[in-house]
Amino acid sequence: MQDAYIVSALRTPIGKKKGSLSEVHPADLGASVLSETFEKIDIDPALVEDVIFGCVDTVGPQAGDIARTCWLAAGLPEHVPGTTVDRQCGSSQQAVHFATQAVMSGTSDVVVAGGVQNMNMVPISYAMLAGQSLGFKDPFSGSDGWVNRYGTQEVSQFNSAQMIAEKWDISREEMEIFAFDSHQKAIQAIELGRFKDEIISVGDFHVDETPRAETSLEKMALLNPLIEGHRITAAISSQNADASSAILIVSEKILKEFNLTPLVRVAHISVRADDPIWMLTAPIPATEFAVKKSGIKLEDIGLVEINEAFASVPMAWQKETGYPLEQININGGAISLGHPLGATGARLMTTLIHSMKRDNIKYGLQTMCEGGGQANVTILENCL
Repeated sequence: MQDAYIVSALRTPIGKKKGSLSEVHPADLGASVLSETFEKIDIDPALVEDVIFGCVDTVGPQAGDIARTCWLAAGLPEHVPGTTVDRQCGSSQQAVHFATQAVMSGTSDVVVAGGVQNMNMVPISYAMLAGQSLGFKDPFSGSDGWVNRYGTQEVSQFNSAQMIAEKWDISREEMEIFAFDSHQKAIQAIELGRFKDEIISVGDFHVDETPRAETSLEKMALLNPLIEGHRITAAISSQNADASSAILIVSEKILKEFNLTPLVRVAHISVRADDPIWMLTAPIPATEFAVKKSGIKLEDIGLVEINEAFASVPMAWQKETGYPLEQININGGAISLGHPLGATGARLMTTLIHSMKRDNIKYGLQTMCEGGGQANVTILENCL
């Protein structure tokens, strides 16, 4: 089995609700980051053997295999195929895993992985509800097997976030502090130029517009919960957003042939699952599994990116693992930077890679909760 190396990791700036990317077609949004990848890396895009993109709610402008459409919209070679992956919020992290597996197995030498999502054009969960006109209330309740196993319990990320807060004894006030800190870290990262090497411009748009400089703990405390009687509010939830991201993965053969400088080696990839009703807890067992299987101790990992779907998710993970809070999401997370579903996995990885290079960190770990009670884990090794 051969090693897989990441030689490019780029993303667009993140657009907020009704923001700068709201009217950009997803194919053009994905095309922008693909085009820039091959402007920055001296390798012929004709050598790419597959394009694997994550996307959720693949209807309307995101339908029809958006990975292939993005590549063609970028004006790149027609003979290169593309496929679209849906592992819910972890779709583009899974795209990276599939690309890595192709390279590690020797099946491919050059693969592009990433993701795209325009949540202004296609609202969250649109695909989950699209079957209602055909007589299907949701994807689950019509299944005898599902109902026999899980009953008619609500499959809800909001309820799951609340359940986690209760089980790990995380108060609303603690989550609001976590959320406020996320915004502060993101604002500082922008001011210090920490994202400059990972962001490509989309027209005149070049800075993440999601962090809220005007927010405060006092303002957060005034918000009503998303569900009456619960602790979860909009302030401690990830933001709807638009973005795309792309990661170029190659074999050692290609590194040598084109004299490319690797950013990181993919040291480990895995995915595990947990109870789908709890839904958002899987990063905990997934991390335990990844650490055991890889042989890389958690204390040897210098940075962690864990998606801030809701504040309770990374906070419960941190409580369970004991990992240092100051090494988690050091530039902010989805609460401040947004969660453009299908693009988030590769966005997190892009930020992790550039942070590892900047701070000379040997190992970094990424994980995120996903619909169905799943979680991917990627461990990267800095090519110092």
